[in-house]
Amino acid sequence: MVPTPDPRLETAKAWLSQFPQVDAAALAPASSDASFRRYFRAPCQAGASWANGQGHHASVILMDAPPDKEPLAAFLQTADLFEAAGVHVPQRLAINLEQGFLLLSDLGQTPYLTALQSDDLAKSGGESQITVSMLYREAWQAMVRWQAWSLAKGPDSLGLPHYSADKLMAEMQLFEDWYAGRHMGSSLTTDEKNQLNKLMQWLTQSALAQPQVMVHRDYHSRNLMLTAERNPGIIDFQDAVIGPISYDLVSLLRDAYIYWEEPQQLDWAIRYWQDAKSAGLPIAEDFADFWRDFELMGLQRHLKVLGIFARLCHRDGKQNYLKDLPLVLQYTRSVANRYIGCGSLLRLLDRLENRAVQAGYTF
Repeated sequence: MVPTPDPRLETAKAWLSQFPQVDAAALAPASSDASFRRYFRAPCQAGASWANGQGHHASVILMDAPPDKEPLAAFLQTADLFEAAGVHVPQRLAINLEQGFLLLSDLGQTPYLTALQSDDLAKSGGESQITVSMLYREAWQAMVRWQAWSLAKGPDSLGLPHYSADKLMAEMQLFEDWYAGRHMGSSLTTDEKNQLNKLMQWLTQSALAQPQVMVHRDYHSRNLMLTAERNPGIIDFQDAVIGPISYDLVSLLRDAYIYWEEPQQLDWAIRYWQDAKSAGLPIAEDFADFWRDFELMGLQRHLKVLGIFARLCHRDGKQNYLKDLPLVLQYTRSVANRYIGCGSLLRLLDRLENRAVQAGYTF
């Protein structure tokens, strides 16, 4: 089979050839994401160092971000913010803004997801071992660090967009347009539309009532890297906003790619809440109030994710995201089943899936 021509890859290799530290000929795919960005890895020459105190690197990552689709400005801006907040993000080594290429230090080849699914990862005990709880503790502690930093700086001074009511509502609208409409092939009745809009308004009000801090927006196991230096290595932060304090914890604990039983989620959420209080964050004084905010924030996020995963499949041809829909639906149903204001959503999900309604509200 003749390889498909890849002009951007050839241009990237030509750009890399100016750096004697990098073996540009050995450039190979590293990963891709849900956007138009691509990532490649290249080994570095043994002992080669970079200028300006950027040290030695065994390998580097090339980000390919087509300027007309994924401008680098947002990435560079938020990278500076997270670095200033004292968390572990890739080091910037070289940049070509015009062509959309960025050379970064390599945080390794082991996302948290891979580590968490590995039989080699210690599940408990062992003072020198990496454990599941250790990885999650380091993840939420990094979150507390940048949240506290953003508040100390003043969120409005960071130059990030706010997670506005319009943005929150538009995200949830993806559920109707792409999940219910395109993926499930169903149009909503007028009453269903009205009830869904009422729910979306409620979730939006809940989100905006929370303390507003710097938010990563995709703080989950695929975007956290297991590193030799300091965990977690944090990537894919270019969509950061100023938004609800519970948002990133929802992304972390109710991850679309790995499931933890609710008692474990609660345990970690309580520990985060305690650390956040100790750091002086303006978090709810009563954990029960924070947990309710967390759950409703999660429902907003998961309605959005259902729509995004369906869109990635049907518009972008990325069908692998469909395998993650059942877990996101499980999260959605779990919360909707607990809150009286979510009854209309349960009925809609039941209709879409031809299920009988079974509600057991808690709140």
